[in-house]
Amino acid sequence: MVATEPVTVDVATARGRPRPLRWLGGAVLVVLAAQVAWFLTHNDRLEWPVVADYLFDPNVLAGLGTSIMLTVVAMVAGSVLGVLLAMGQLADFAPVRWVCTVYVGLFRGIPPLVQLLFWFNLAYLLPRLSIGVPFGPTFGSWSTNDVITPLTAALIGLTLHEAAYMAEIVRAGILSVDTGQRDAAMAMGFTDGQAFLRVVLPQAMRVIIPPSGSQFISLMKGTSLVSVIAMTDLLHAVQSVYNQTYQIVPLLLVACFWYLVVVTALSFGQQRLERRFGRGQWSTGRRQA
Repeated sequence: MVATEPVTVDVATARGRPRPLRWLGGAVLVVLAAQVAWFLTHNDRLEWPVVADYLFDPNVLAGLGTSIMLTVVAMVAGSVLGVLLAMGQLADFAPVRWVCTVYVGLFRGIPPLVQLLFWFNLAYLLPRLSIGVPFGPTFGSWSTNDVITPLTAALIGLTLHEAAYMAEIVRAGILSVDTGQRDAAMAMGFTDGQAFLRVVLPQAMRVIIPPSGSQFISLMKGTSLVSVIAMTDLLHAVQSVYNQTYQIVPLLLVACFWYLVVVTALSFGQQRLERRFGRGQWSTGRRQA
């Protein structure tokens, strides 16, 4: 046999293989993007001047502020209640665990629109709300219609619905932390509450933050549902305008613009939080790599 010399390959002169499907896919995307841009700029029915006129309308901005307020309050209250529900689902006391599990299943299973309508019409079931001893004397009583306004109905419905989802998110985060962390904290003299707040929960935040941020964004978009109970949110504000002017599409574009602005800002904040709580994990991963 004749010995052959090894073939040397110069990597600097190597060329990548042609990928015609990638070029074809890129060309299709460029054509579609150009078509969408042409449609947005040359369709007179979009009425961009009307959009510009109402973009900073005081009523629209007030509705936007209401939507943001509902989102923040419902998310904070829902998160607090969600943490309690998650701890209840993981409790050793069976009745508490059953009640929390039933709550989560109930409020996750009923659509939020149905919940909002139910709370808004609570006066049909309970004409008056009272505080007192069960089956005993009453200390105070109020008309349900005076207490359950569109604002309170929206806050109650969104908070209770959000708490059920946050309970599952927090429960998953807690279960992701190794049980040895809690045992080590207890061995150092921490109480159950201290071990949870100082050791377990901070580590669980790495798992909790990403879905919580997505849930926050989903809640912001879900506030548009409160328009069905005459709550003056962003969607209800633009609806009030186009019911008078009949300029439906441009006013809906105004709502879309502000929803996109707020959601983009929330997405940016979510990314910052993820980087903050994941710094140790990411640096460890890079060192191992």
